[in-house]
Amino acid sequence: MKKLTIIKIGGKLLDDEAAWKEAMKYFAKIKGAKILVHGGGKEASKICQKLGIETKMMEGRRITNSATLDVATMVYAGLLNKKLVSHLQSLGVNAMGFSGADGNLITSQKRLVDKIDYGWVGDVKNINTALIISLLSQNIVLVFCAITHNGQGQLLNTNADTIASVLASNLAKTYQTTLKFCFEKNGVLKDPLDDQSVFKTLAKTSYLQQKKEGIISAGMIPKIENALAAKQAMVSKVMICGVDGIYHLKGTEVCL
Repeated sequence: MKKLTIIKIGGKLLDDEAAWKEAMKYFAKIKGAKILVHGGGKEASKICQKLGIETKMMEGRRITNSATLDVATMVYAGLLNKKLVSHLQSLGVNAMGFSGADGNLITSQKRLVDKIDYGWVGDVKNINTALIISLLSQNIVLVFCAITHNGQGQLLNTNADTIASVLASNLAKTYQTTLKFCFEKNGVLKDPLDDQSVFKTLAKTSYLQQKKEGIISAGMIPKIENALAAKQAMVSKVMICGVDGIYHLKGTEVCL
């Protein structure tokens, strides 16, 4: 079975040009088929603030009204995606940038209103695995932003961790897949104030306990839950790591 590596980058990494360029340097070194998924919430929040658009978050997830969706689309699918793609080209990586609407690669449905109305937020419904596999077979590196669509003309803001997890889960049927969530920390921390207090491994029972105690909170919650979902779907290796963990075996390995 051929190998596939999926790297998701986000958090403060994307606010620091030197940091994301370092991340891309490591990403370029990865051999074989690979996919990059990126968020970009901080940049979108900055532009929303400049435009006087209020930013609302709940458990690390953005509540998206129409104005926020316009900003997210411009930042994620435009500015950040093309910056990353063009930089990868400079490193000899033949990358192509995509939203879920391009090639009908990722369709989503608007999240149902329960206790919280997340607005124009999408939950992934379908992955066009045949087209993705075809592109990968042509040695194209796919770079996905966090915008999907519902197939009826509506774009949807979709958690980038979720996109990475669902891509890995679907492609694990064809490839021996490694999924890494890369952000500004060295991994999942036992002590949020100590960057060296990294869990080497993190199982579901331990995660639930850490969440209950408030040690793991906010944006780490969707990241770990998506990592666990990927492991449940038989993804070979799932890691949460810092920049150097993209290429090296560093960080927190998530297990069941």
